[in-house]
Amino acid sequence: MKKSLLALAAVCAMTSGAAFADQGQSPWLVRVRAVNLDSANGDSTGLGLSINNKVIPELDVSYFFTPNIAAELILTYPQKHDLRSNGTNIGSLKHLPPTLLAQYHFTNFGGFKPYVGAGINYTRFSNLDLPAGVDVDRNSWGAALQVGFDIPLNKQWSLNFDVKKVYIKTDVYAGGNKAGTFKVDPVLVGVGVGYRF
Repeated sequence: MKKSLLALAAVCAMTSGAAFADQGQSPWLVRVRAVNLDSANGDSTGLGLSINNKVIPELDVSYFFTPNIAAELILTYPQKHDLRSNGTNIGSLKHLPPTLLAQYHFTNFGGFKPYVGAGINYTRFSNLDLPAGVDVDRNSWGAALQVGFDIPLNKQWSLNFDVKKVYIKTDVYAGGNKAGTFKVDPVLVGVGVGYRF
């Protein structure tokens, strides 16, 4: 079974490489985006928990298996947020949310190249500064959805607009007992540039 999977992966890699060689394109695309994070702030604890919205930097690395099918890894550094209860600041935390997406790129719109994506997000919460006796689960796994488009400027450079919905949540504990769940579930709207190697 393992040998069959390796053989299939090798065939896919050779096929994608040949397809891009014919087009004179590399399968690698790197984007840098400025992204506005708008949290849903869903809270079932009764404490009215929320975090602040903010603009964050984003680095995205995509690999095209074919002209239409790609995988994108979305990265940033740990982002600090103020944590509020009913509008009053009660502490802060950081979250690191790498996301891996499978994408379909439409190639029949000329200079306008839309795409859709779906995948998985892992978020790690750290650097917690919370009231005594309050804690949160450090790990979150959830789905991620994406829609966007590229506008090529030349063979290498492009402009990019991108919208993602990422499902991030953590259980909240008070005095060692679960008080409820806090859902960040942000919408991320980004603009940036891409470079095709």
